[in-house]
Amino acid sequence: MPDNVLVALDGSPLAGRALRYALETFPDATLTTIYVIDPVDSVIDVEAGGLPVAEDWYDTAQERASEIHTTATELAAEHDIVLDTVTEVGKPAREILDYAADNGIDQIVMGSHGRSGLDRTFLGSVAETVTRRAQIPVTILG
Repeated sequence: MPDNVLVALDGSPLAGRALRYALETFPDATLTTIYVIDPVDSVIDVEAGGLPVAEDWYDTAQERASEIHTTATELAAEHDIVLDTVTEVGKPAREILDYAADNGIDQIVMGSHGRSGLDRTFLGSVAETVTRRAQIPVTILG
């Protein structure tokens, strides 16, 4: 069994499923959730919402990360587990892999697809990249 498990969160139902899986499967491991703020999302939001969105994109992204981590922490508490939470900024697959490598992670757990909308059109490109490049086991939930 792994000692340190990283669960990638993006607010999608499959990410929630990945967290529940990790909580139930690895109750004795140290669990960390990671949410990656992708600056590319800001470009998409600005195109849709204009200048006012551009000025607030990072604060909005930080608030979303906080909400997602709070929900995850509450779910973990129901299992009597304390989560470590991390928010990074960058390309999601790269940040997940870098965090795992730099922090002694033994296992990565994540959903097969991200959020709906444009992210969904990539058909799990983050999960695919993490799976192909990880030097540790990766569990993908669909």
